[in-house]
Amino acid sequence: MRPDAVMIFAAGFGTRMGALTATRPKPMIEVAGRPLIDHSLALAEAAGVPRIVANTHYLPATLQAHLAGRAHISHEEEILETGGGLRHALPLLGRGPVFTLNSDAVWTGENPLDRLAQGWSEGMEALLLLAPSGAARGDFTMDAGGRIARSQGAPGYTYLGAQILRTERLAAVNARTFSLNLIWDQMIEAGTAFGLVHRGGWCDVGRPEGIAEAEAMLTHA
Repeated sequence: MRPDAVMIFAAGFGTRMGALTATRPKPMIEVAGRPLIDHSLALAEAAGVPRIVANTHYLPATLQAHLAGRAHISHEEEILETGGGLRHALPLLGRGPVFTLNSDAVWTGENPLDRLAQGWSEGMEALLLLAPSGAARGDFTMDAGGRIARSQGAPGYTYLGAQILRTERLAAVNARTFSLNLIWDQMIEAGTAFGLVHRGGWCDVGRPEGIAEAEAMLTHA
């Protein structure tokens, strides 16, 4: 079943951006003439996802005003990390599997949400969009059937900040603030976590130098 909701993670402090986030949240930093969050919104809208949710925390007023009419807001009084933030947003997201997107990434090529929806199938609890890490350390390895495991520091595949995730396991976590890594590890152990390779370009805009890199990628797409 294709998810009918997407969670855009947009609540972080953006400390790696230095002075660029002194007076604005990272998702409002412009890349190629528009805020980072607009790149994520465009993907969700182009994929026809009916319900878009974004979480906020740091300097939320500007971001919330910008999202008005385009996304539901899940505001966090304290940073809950990805797992806690997703669980906090579940009343807005509804039941069933959801897409999640990191708001500090820019993409080219096939829409990552469409790509994930095409690969999603019965028996999966997680489907992560990946790219080969080359000689660098990877986040995961992946077998011939698409099942992923932790790479243990070896080359493999890098997680690109987009996935489909079943959310039932979130309720059992005995912590308010936690990372989705905890849920992924449970799913990996159960053999229900899978990966899919992105067909296109991707750039992490987590640091100032990522802005120029993303703009160059978009120019040559």
